[in-house]
Amino acid sequence: MSERLFVLLQHVLPKLALTQLAGAFANRPQSPLVLSIIRSFIRRYNVNMAEAANPDPASYQSFNDFFTRALKPGARPLASADLVCPVDGAISQFGPIARDQIFQAKGHQYSTLALVGGDAALASQFEDGHFATIYLSPRDYHRIHMPCEGRLTQMIYVPGELFSVNPATARGVPGLFARNERVVCVFETARGPFVLALVGATIVGSMATVWHGVVNPPRRKTVEVWDYRDQNIVLKQGEEMGRFLLGSTVVMLFPKSQLGFNPGWVPAGAVQLGERMADWPAAQ
Repeated sequence: MSERLFVLLQHVLPKLALTQLAGAFANRPQSPLVLSIIRSFIRRYNVNMAEAANPDPASYQSFNDFFTRALKPGARPLASADLVCPVDGAISQFGPIARDQIFQAKGHQYSTLALVGGDAALASQFEDGHFATIYLSPRDYHRIHMPCEGRLTQMIYVPGELFSVNPATARGVPGLFARNERVVCVFETARGPFVLALVGATIVGSMATVWHGVVNPPRRKTVEVWDYRDQNIVLKQGEEMGRFLLGSTVVMLFPKSQLGFNPGWVPAGAVQLGERMADWPAAQ
């Protein structure tokens, strides 16, 4: 596609088509066409480049480089809380896990066992625990950070579909977050284990973690597990742990406790990295 043709098309392309086009050019090196796609994406999705560490669209080496852009130091201060929000996005759902069932949307639930790829011992640790699901739209900052300090014990790649994960799809596709391709990261903390699952979506061709690098591609046909219990990989609260491309979702699982979520949180509400997510009760 020529730059001239793209300039003509960008005024009539719907957002989905623009996102698909961006996905197709994600790894192409910087060029006048790639720069046009980046600038059009910024305009269509109202991306706030003022908070980017590098606000100049022409300085990025590829669309992926732009999409996973860093923020300016201090752009997301950490709240004084046991658990801070790990991403920018919108709340899908959050609350208690009903035995092993996670609420997705009215009429739809899925199991902790399905989410973690069939590991019954791991899933059982979150029975009657708590969960939080946050959707990242294409305009959002797409690096994922730690809600609390944790030592990495395991990473599980679970193959699956690449359905869209936007709110409308979440309301219509049963078990969506346990059906899409995902990378399940397991950490140990002073309060027990927690799971941070990166769920892929339409056009999301890559998920990466800071300790492994790119996990996919390649897309695998079977579950793959990495065991880190013999290593001392510790990430502090607010530290980057991974990233993914073009809009996706994170799902967090916490064990049974009297966890208290931020009273200002509501489904569909906008959230930012570093704001208070939840606190555990004070130790007796």
